[in-house]
Amino acid sequence: MNQASRAYLPVLISACLLLVLSFGYRAGFGLFMQPMSQANGWGRDVLALALAIQNLSWGICAVIAGGLADRYGNLRVLLSGVLLYGLGMYFMASSTTELQVISTAGLIVGAGVAGTSFGIVLPAIARAVPEERRGWALGMGTAAGSMGQFLVVPLIQLVVDSVGWFQALQFLGVSAFLMALFTIPLARYGGPQNEADDAQVRASLARIAGNAFQVRSYTLLVFGFFVCGFHVAFITVHMPGYVVDLGFPAAIGAWSISLIGLCNVFGSYYSGTLCGQRPMHRLLAFIYLARAVIIAIFLMAPTTIPGILLFSAAMGFLWLATVPPTSGLVALFFGTRYMTFLYGIVFLSHQLGSFSGVWLGGWLYERTGNYDGIWMAGIVLGILAALLHWPIREQDYSAHLQKGAGP
Repeated sequence: MNQASRAYLPVLISACLLLVLSFGYRAGFGLFMQPMSQANGWGRDVLALALAIQNLSWGICAVIAGGLADRYGNLRVLLSGVLLYGLGMYFMASSTTELQVISTAGLIVGAGVAGTSFGIVLPAIARAVPEERRGWALGMGTAAGSMGQFLVVPLIQLVVDSVGWFQALQFLGVSAFLMALFTIPLARYGGPQNEADDAQVRASLARIAGNAFQVRSYTLLVFGFFVCGFHVAFITVHMPGYVVDLGFPAAIGAWSISLIGLCNVFGSYYSGTLCGQRPMHRLLAFIYLARAVIIAIFLMAPTTIPGILLFSAAMGFLWLATVPPTSGLVALFFGTRYMTFLYGIVFLSHQLGSFSGVWLGGWLYERTGNYDGIWMAGIVLGILAALLHWPIREQDYSAHLQKGAGP
């Protein structure tokens, strides 16, 4: 192992462990949909709305957190995220009204996820790793989030089965503070890196965003990422309930989400590897089109346990495979100086899609008694996303980003 590898390896390991926990906790919220709703006398639309707002809070706070991390460094942002994440889950357990669960599971947890997930962690990885290894490292980081989904979700279900959903949520809230251990090695890879950067970052972030949106390829990337959020958030939250509605045990839903996470470890890693070998925009177009095809086959095929698990595995390979090429394109377009902020904007679009998928899933279920309409919307949006990504041009637009800058 050469000196360059030794320099970034601790950062990559810490980042991956942080993402394992952050995404593992988040992926388990769907397991509380049935028991928490029944205990409080809610329809599924109540907790669905809270988790939809969680995704929206995550997206909005990701932009704010990205701007703060670019200006002041990422350690305070990461530690604040850990604090909010833990407190939000702990007090979610005692939420008995719609307003309370929206505040805890929605607003507070969403802000906590924003401070501990891809928007803050992936730019730190991109800055720490040499450019020729960036795609691979981003794939590793994305795969780590999926490994958390694979490892943590079955453990959450085990805790729920052992002590009940109330104590399980409180336990998760306390254990979330362990994430603070993995934030310190990332601290040097956020904020201005030198005096020139310090002067440059004082430029208006609104102007930076405005200049970025004048780049057609960036705008297409922003709108396309909406569809990724729609797919993954709907399935994460509603798949466990969907499986129970089909007459299967709740454990099948947990294993479905876990299997998605396991397969995405390989899908994300391979996607990151391909980023250095194939055009990233075409890779994204293929992923979204493949998702549409897989959902269509799942709806047309007979519903069996092997069919559910096969669908989960296929979707898992494509689950967060969009993240390495999407974040890689942001770095290619504009460099890493404002990557946290500009990726945060892209990610906000993802979370608007997440809000739509989670909330519409619950809203339609309460009115129609099924999820058929939302599954069909997922097919249509997958095709649309493939069409949006195809015209993207992969080139450096960083000079355009500073257009109109003052002295």
